[in-house]
Amino acid sequence: MIKHPATYIFRFLAFYLLIPTISFANKYQDSLYTVKTIVLDAGHGGDKPGTKGAISLEKDVVLQVALKLGKAIESEIPGVKVFYTRTTDVDVELYKRIEFANDKKADLFISIHCNATPARKRRNSKGRYYYVQDKTVRGTETFVSGFGRLGEQDAALRENADILLEDNYQENYQGFDPNDPGSYIVFSLMKNQFRDKSIRLASLIQEQYVKSGREDRGVQEQSLAVLARAGMPAVLTEIGFLSNPNEETFMNSERGQAEIVNNLVEAIKAYKRQVER
Repeated sequence: MIKHPATYIFRFLAFYLLIPTISFANKYQDSLYTVKTIVLDAGHGGDKPGTKGAISLEKDVVLQVALKLGKAIESEIPGVKVFYTRTTDVDVELYKRIEFANDKKADLFISIHCNATPARKRRNSKGRYYYVQDKTVRGTETFVSGFGRLGEQDAALRENADILLEDNYQENYQGFDPNDPGSYIVFSLMKNQFRDKSIRLASLIQEQYVKSGREDRGVQEQSLAVLARAGMPAVLTEIGFLSNPNEETFMNSERGQAEIVNNLVEAIKAYKRQVER
């Protein structure tokens, strides 16, 4: 029987997109696996500010947290080296962020972001349209790589929208179009060999947030480009809503950032103890 050409294309894509994870497979089958290298990714940057609050931009808040987190990790967890995808206000293309982590043979990849509620279109009594944002939504959530259901792609679409601002995005992401829901099928081919460990780390992060009194929005699986080709356990954590005035103030304060950093450090410590037993 002659197979349709699309069958061969599908198989080629499946093989090609899995290449970044293959070289790392053996290290996670080794009973002596230890967490020695962590890559921290401060989301957005440069001309891609991310979410905007009343007094701050996502790119600035997450960079502050990432730099403080890196120092805390190296201070409190002996033997662990931290690398950053960016340390200043510069734009780093999404595929280069995870490519950097793969090149460093990182044992963990943690991407830090701030959340926001979308502006909804409303019409007043005079028939005029205006936009309003729900400022009451709050809490933290942590994502692992996956394709999810099409109706649950809000976070993925928001974060992946940065791709359209990059040069040659179709080449760098094998034709992935963040505006085409059908493109998320491609992400299903990128089987994450480290899904279980990613979920474990994400769960521990959320547990720490809850211990500090933050509202738990849970661990979720989304088609986030920054995680899709990770050759290690990888998570994206949303540390709060910049659209919520109280949370924005909290995330911009020394106390708030110290608490978030402590939550993440304690989660990493707990994860390290579990996987190194």
